Amino acid sequence: MRHTFAHDAVVAMEAGGDIRAPGGAVTVALCGTWQHEPPCPLAAHHTTAERTAQSDEVRLRVLFAAEPAAEARIRRQIETALSSSGLGAGFQGPDGLRTRWQLREAGPSSVRAEEADHAARLSRPD
Repeated sequence: MRHTFAHDAVVAMEAGGDIRAPGGAVTVALCGTWQHEPPCPLAAHHTTAERTAQSDEVRLRVLFAAEPAAEARIRRQIETALSSSGLGAGFQGPDGLRTRWQLREAGPSSVRAEEADHAARLSRPD
């Protein structure tokens, strides 16, 4: 049975960067591409991103549903995507724009009460 988990991260992003790009990198890491038919092959997931008052920071929150035995592996894939996709050449989104960022922090979090409905949808059997 799948459970829903949360993972939070903060990245430093260049001015004008697309705040959706780190979520795209997570999707590529978990699904192989950002363009695929449901269900997600490894873990159903959803990423939100918002700029903080510090204009170079973007806070990310990834909700994902997976078997408990796969949780640690999926968290590692999320962090690998966030720590490597923004460095060097950057991440090129479907619009052709390249966005760069640097991972500042990341780690597990609890699913919030206000996310319960979304978590239930993610953990539903395909």
